[in-house]
Amino acid sequence: MQRLKEKQSFDKLKTDGNVARVIGIRNIVILTGAGISAESGIDTFRSAGGLWEQHRVEDVATPEAYERDPDLVLRFYDMRRAAIQEKEPNAAHMALARLEAEWEGKLLLVTQNVDDLHERGGSARVLHMHGTHLNAWCTSCDVRSRWTAPLIDRPPCPVCSARSLRPDVVWFGEMPYRMGEIYAALREADLFVSIGTSGAVYPAAGFVQNAVELGAQTLELNLEASQGSHWFHESRLGPASEVVPAWVEEILG
Repeated sequence: MQRLKEKQSFDKLKTDGNVARVIGIRNIVILTGAGISAESGIDTFRSAGGLWEQHRVEDVATPEAYERDPDLVLRFYDMRRAAIQEKEPNAAHMALARLEAEWEGKLLLVTQNVDDLHERGGSARVLHMHGTHLNAWCTSCDVRSRWTAPLIDRPPCPVCSARSLRPDVVWFGEMPYRMGEIYAALREADLFVSIGTSGAVYPAAGFVQNAVELGAQTLELNLEASQGSHWFHESRLGPASEVVPAWVEEILG
C-alpha cells in the first residue's frame, strides 16, 4: 500500500499512532466507484481497455442513444446484467459490510456502481445513485421491478403489462437518484471516504469538495491517483481488496 500524500493527518482521528480510532468522528459517508468491483472481474468504464473503449458513450449510455437504437442499448445492458450475476464480492465489499455492522455512528454507503456486489458482500444499506442492472424501470407506470432476465425481447412490465421496460440505470444527461439524501448525509458527515473512483464523473466527483467545505475529514482509497486526489486530506493507493480491509480494521480498532 502506498500513501500518496497526507496534507494533514486526521486531526480528529487519534490512536496510539494509528489513523483510525476516532475522537470526534461519528458520522461517515462512503462513496464507491468501479475500482472496488474491478477486482471481482467487472470491467471499469474508464480504464485502458474498459467499456468506454469498446463502446462510445453516445451509443449506449444516453437517452438519445436509446431513442436512436434501442436494440443496441438493450443488448449492451443485457450482457452487463448477465455478466455481473456471475461475479462475486471481494474482500473490500465484505470489509465495508463489516464496518456497517460494527460502526456505532451513522454510516451511509453511496455507490456509483450498478452491480449488486455490496449487497451480496453483506451490506444492507446501499444507496445506488446511478441505479442498478438488476432492476428494470417501466416508463409507462414508473415502477421499478427486480429484473435478472434480458430486455431485448420487450417483456411486459410485471405491474402494468406495458412493454415499456428499460434498464434502471442513470444515463449521461439524467439526474442521479436520491441526491437530497446524499447531500443531507454530507452535511452531517465527520468523515468522507472515496473508494475506487476516477474523480471524473459529476456530481459524485464533487462530493469531496462539498465535504471539505462543510468541515469533514476526507480520505481517498484508490488504485492510483484520481482526478480529484488533490482535494483529499489523505490518499492511500493500492488494490481495493487490500487498502479497504486495512482501513476498516484500523478504524474499528
